[in-house]
Amino acid sequence: MSFKKLAIISILFKLIFLFAIPNLSQDFYRFIWDGRMIFEGFNPYLSKPETFINSGQFPIHDAKSLYDGMGVLNGSHFTNYPPIHQFGFLIAAFFANKSIFGSIIVLRILIILADFGILFIGKKILERLQLPNYTIFWYALNPFIIIEMTGNLHFEPVMLFFLMLSFYKLQQQKWILGAVFMGCAISVKLIPMLFLPLFFRWFSSTKSEPNSNKTSNFICFIKKIDSRKLIVFYMIIIGVIVLLFAPFLSQNLKANYTNSVGLWFTTFEFNASFYYLFREIGYLISGYNQIAIIGKITALSTVIFILTLAFFRKNNSLENLFISMLFGISFYYFFSSTVHPWYVATPLLLCIFTKYKFPIFWSFVVILSYHAYSNSTWNENLLLVAFQYILLFSYIIYEIKKHIVKKTIR
Repeated sequence: MSFKKLAIISILFKLIFLFAIPNLSQDFYRFIWDGRMIFEGFNPYLSKPETFINSGQFPIHDAKSLYDGMGVLNGSHFTNYPPIHQFGFLIAAFFANKSIFGSIIVLRILIILADFGILFIGKKILERLQLPNYTIFWYALNPFIIIEMTGNLHFEPVMLFFLMLSFYKLQQQKWILGAVFMGCAISVKLIPMLFLPLFFRWFSSTKSEPNSNKTSNFICFIKKIDSRKLIVFYMIIIGVIVLLFAPFLSQNLKANYTNSVGLWFTTFEFNASFYYLFREIGYLISGYNQIAIIGKITALSTVIFILTLAFFRKNNSLENLFISMLFGISFYYFFSSTVHPWYVATPLLLCIFTKYKFPIFWSFVVILSYHAYSNSTWNENLLLVAFQYILLFSYIIYEIKKHIVKKTIR
């Protein structure tokens, strides 16, 4: 079947959900709340929905329905969605300010358009890497992507669209535009910030390295880094993020936003792997949940792992950069306390451009985490969680061994 026909099929599958109400996530109620708050002239970063509801104030249309839909947990903390994410919510408010169903349709159209952009740009990147362009359909036609992104209105495709644009421009040696689009990606979801250290070796004066020992290899490479371009690259990214946050700047923005983001490291727990093991060890030692300490340790471990990839891997080619990003973000999720199913979208897309395909397998076994949605208390079956990760890690070990054997034979 031709690429064009497969592309049409992928869009048609997504359009099936166009008029559906998400039933595996409550987040879209908060999306609509934030968008309508901006539309009415409020700064969404400065207030919690519960503050208005508990005081009997209804600043937006359908305020009570939206608050009941998002739930007490979501409504009790400040928003953590970056500015371009918020802009998507504002578009929904602009076109459907008095209809929750209408807002859902607008948000879904934005996500479908982003997915179409990923398909188009991803194809170009694959062709420039001399890889089969049809492999992009491991993402575009993946049932998990269709259900979680299009069906449940998660904005990962919008972030991934800007990420693909950034990589495409870097591939064309247009690194200034690459930096702009990277800043845009971070302004949709913060997760691409993990990748920033990996660009350290991208700005080298040569794409080849001497075949000497690793220590001298590294020292030689440091000397070849174009520090001016590297600094400008990072400054552009920071500038784009600051510029996009500028309309929301206020005295309390930093405190509110960091407090909300920090919940993912000190409070929330869902579908974790190694973290759950560390948590049980903490219970045995202290008798209570040590999430505040474990969260900091796992975050620090991720930083060390990313920096190791940044300084000691040859990330001066797009192929190697994709592999480093894939293992960097996978490491982060494996040690995170919260791994919602839709998080897998990023490693899934990245793996399309590498020889490693374990995120495709992951996108199927992560469905086991849906069991928690089957009860009103969101209780997890830890046996199912363990089974999911045993399958996944077994496949990763198999795949790594397979590639090591192939490399040895060559």
